[in-house]
Amino acid sequence: MLKAAIYGMGAWGKHLIEAAEKSDKLRIVKGITRNPAAHRELAAQHGMTLTDSYAEALRDPQIDAVVLATPHSHHCAQIVQAAQAGKHVYVEKPITLTRESAQQAVNACRAAGVTLTIGFNRRHSPAFLEMLRRIRSGEIGTVLHIEGQHSGPTGLHLKAGSWRASRSEAPAGGMTARGIHTIDSMIQIAGLVKSVYAFSERRALPADIAIDDTTAMLLKFESGITGYLGTVFVTGNLWRLHVFGSKGWIEIRDNFELTACDLKGALQKITLPAIDMEKATLEAFADAVAAKQPFVVPAEHAVNGIAVLEAIVASAASGSTVRIS
Repeated sequence: MLKAAIYGMGAWGKHLIEAAEKSDKLRIVKGITRNPAAHRELAAQHGMTLTDSYAEALRDPQIDAVVLATPHSHHCAQIVQAAQAGKHVYVEKPITLTRESAQQAVNACRAAGVTLTIGFNRRHSPAFLEMLRRIRSGEIGTVLHIEGQHSGPTGLHLKAGSWRASRSEAPAGGMTARGIHTIDSMIQIAGLVKSVYAFSERRALPADIAIDDTTAMLLKFESGITGYLGTVFVTGNLWRLHVFGSKGWIEIRDNFELTACDLKGALQKITLPAIDMEKATLEAFADAVAAKQPFVVPAEHAVNGIAVLEAIVASAASGSTVRIS
């Protein structure tokens, strides 16, 4: 049983604590929070101790790993500190906000010999895994183009002054909360991204929510595959990933269902059993630690995804294509 401390006990941190409780591979036994009094009831419900000191948690010999559900800009320093303390790291996405800091975090974990993963729960979506299987078996032929949409009303629920409503914590708006998942999925399918052309603007959010709400981008992958992705932070929920090949296409709009189409236009709908994806993501981390696997999400995927995030911001500002070297 991997014993972990979680840093950040807000709504998503609570969700991860509850997911871990269903597992016999990982248990969150300590919470780290600036205000322990506000989380005593939650901690008591789950048999957790509380501390307001990250350093104290890292010194605790009973803690094997940390789960970071903290503001994005804090991730790099917190990952480096954990690695230097010999603790394995599960960090919520995005891993960091710059390519340089993402590489620094990766390097620190590699040097310390600890396992690092990112909370990309859609890597464990049954529909996505079936999509990958079909693509890799050649069912849709040569992959030519990939497109995605990852949108929803999250921006409308942000409160002025909260860290999630800050441009420094959420560059390109919904990309840090939603679109980064789909970029990760695209990288798994098409390989590393080599260039980005993007638009990113605030169109509907009030002035006191200082982030973009509408972001669109064109992508070119090193493999030659093309793609595009949109994130709208002020609309109805839609997650869509659509892959086009020389023998047909596959699309998912749900974690447990996908649609395939061949060259004759015959549609096939496949429904898959539901799972707890956060539990699966946490358990994949625990399994990797047990196997001494350094990265659950390949390091080059993690760094390339953040390079894409940086390139979106740069391209939107310059109005030109940004190459990722």
